[in-house]
Amino acid sequence: MGLPALEFSDCYLDSPQFRERLKSHEAELDKTNKFIKELIKDGKALVQALKSKFPADGRETSLQVAAPSSRELQDTRRARIIQKPTAPEAKKKYDKETEKYCGVLEKHLSLSAKKKEAHLHEADNQVDNVRQHFYEVSLEYVFKVQEVQERKMFDFVEPLLAFLQGLFTYYHHGYELAKDFNHFKTDLTISIQNTRNRFESTRSEVESLMRKMKENPHEHKSISQHLMEGYLFVLEKRSFVSTWVKYYCTYHREPKRVTMVLFDPKSGGKMGEEESFILKSCTRRKTDSIEKRFCFDVEAMDRPGVITMQALSEEDRRLWMEAMDGREPVVAQLDVIGFNVIKKFIYAVETRGIDEQGLYRIAGVNSKVQKLLSLTMDPKTCADVELDSPEWEIKTITSAIKHYLRVLPAPLMTYQYQRSFIKAAKMDNPETRVTEIHTLVHRLPEKNRQMLELLVNHLANVASHHHQNLMTIANLGVVFGPTLLRPQEETVAAIMDIKFQNIVVEILIEHHERIFQHVPNSADGPNNMLSNQSRRRSTESKAPSCSERPLTLFHTPTHSQKGMNTAVSVNVSTSATSPSPASPRSPSWPMFSAPSSPHPVSSASSDSSPVSVSGRKAIALYACKAEHESELSFIAGTVFMNVHASREPGWLEGTLDGRKGLIPENYVEFL
Repeated sequence: MGLPALEFSDCYLDSPQFRERLKSHEAELDKTNKFIKELIKDGKALVQALKSKFPADGRETSLQVAAPSSRELQDTRRARIIQKPTAPEAKKKYDKETEKYCGVLEKHLSLSAKKKEAHLHEADNQVDNVRQHFYEVSLEYVFKVQEVQERKMFDFVEPLLAFLQGLFTYYHHGYELAKDFNHFKTDLTISIQNTRNRFESTRSEVESLMRKMKENPHEHKSISQHLMEGYLFVLEKRSFVSTWVKYYCTYHREPKRVTMVLFDPKSGGKMGEEESFILKSCTRRKTDSIEKRFCFDVEAMDRPGVITMQALSEEDRRLWMEAMDGREPVVAQLDVIGFNVIKKFIYAVETRGIDEQGLYRIAGVNSKVQKLLSLTMDPKTCADVELDSPEWEIKTITSAIKHYLRVLPAPLMTYQYQRSFIKAAKMDNPETRVTEIHTLVHRLPEKNRQMLELLVNHLANVASHHHQNLMTIANLGVVFGPTLLRPQEETVAAIMDIKFQNIVVEILIEHHERIFQHVPNSADGPNNMLSNQSRRRSTESKAPSCSERPLTLFHTPTHSQKGMNTAVSVNVSTSATSPSPASPRSPSWPMFSAPSSPHPVSSASSDSSPVSVSGRKAIALYACKAEHESELSFIAGTVFMNVHASREPGWLEGTLDGRKGLIPENYVEFL
């Protein structure tokens, strides 16, 4: 009758298409039952009419002749009775198990991940048992439907054929009709016999396959290399309330297309409208970021936002993520690992492909970029990554740099100063524009400024090869502007300011030496020269044990200091090449430059011999955070009492608020 075959493997997927095929088989059986019922009714009427037409003396003979036909008619009725109970009873059991399984599954998926492990393990086992029972009932029901569908071809037609044969024999006037029917009867008899033989030969094999699938369901699940399908719960916001909606999802790997159909077997199998989108990325969702288990996030190329999905189990989530080339979440921070990774990437770009055309403009393959970042950000695998390998193309490395900057918790130039940089870029005077940006850069947190300097120096090097790579300063501004100065919220004003973000990056690249190698001039007092000279970065010295960047001197000089400023300035400039004292307690800074450390100031001499400082007052030029109990924490402008030399080289001892402690010698000036 042209009905599609019911595959046992579809019982495990339980897809909407499988339910539709099952419905079509059930409808066909109901149609056959009605037809048999009407045919039996017509046959009984025919036999009754034959009995009433013959005279009384010939009724016995007619009844004797008609008796075989009545028996064959009863056989036809039995054929209908055989298949009739299958529909209501087996279907009722199947629907009941479907509703029970779906209810248990939804209740199980609603369990909080914060439950005890034993409770979750017990719940998982319970769901597995219910799922296994549902699969067995589904297999048995499909087997029964297939059996009845095949059996009716001979259990019904064969008695009907016998009835017609008896009827045609009974009719003396229907001899010619019976003769014409003879060839059809012969063909039909052969066809029935072949169908019976085929059924008997395949029934045992089908039953054996069903038993194997019951025993080892996982081995017989159909897993395609090009297709992944199954049920997923999708987090949706409806009427300001977040709810989980059940979809039957299909993912085709070749075009990366995800298709979702709203379908719930409990609601009678009503299908909703089909939705589809092109997959952009897939990321596992951390358990501590969402209350539900088995979740992952997907991004689409043709629709905004992130779609959160929940799989049916951990194994199911693993299969979905493998099909979608999913990745683990990458955590980017301005820490030791982050600086190491970026330095490693920049070195690879500058040594391997700085002349490559379209550098930073041509994007790499997303899956390769995620893989590279995952390997390099993982302390266990970072040492094994060889960027010289042909596996890592230059476009993959440059895309990894951009992606790292994009996934930072805050943009490199911070949300705090984002508007200030934009305002500076809008200034009319070019010199004022550069000066303002210069000042803002030195207000950034130390790690942000160091990473920005590392990146901008690299981009300046890239721009110097623009004749080969075609990446001018303007092109680099277009690429990095929205990344380094991304707004906290996407507004119309933010979109209009994109061009000014690009201008800021262009200024940073074009004036990188001035911006990063010189501290901006301060107009707060005569200590300007001292402050600028003291904060100049030294590549030959290590910092004292202060983890913060020295702040600009803000105290107002006294009359006794005014006469010292000239001598102090000269002394600072002449001693700029001498290394500053190193502390045995000072931390190492292996991943990025240490904070600037000012050089000792002395009006007595410019050599490196210690100065007698017993019992004098001193004022802090910079802020410092203590890293040991023996040290003092202070801010710029703090006055220390009873300052004298310490046994520790490069350190002084002083008193602050009645507490004695160590002070970095090159962070103070004596009064």
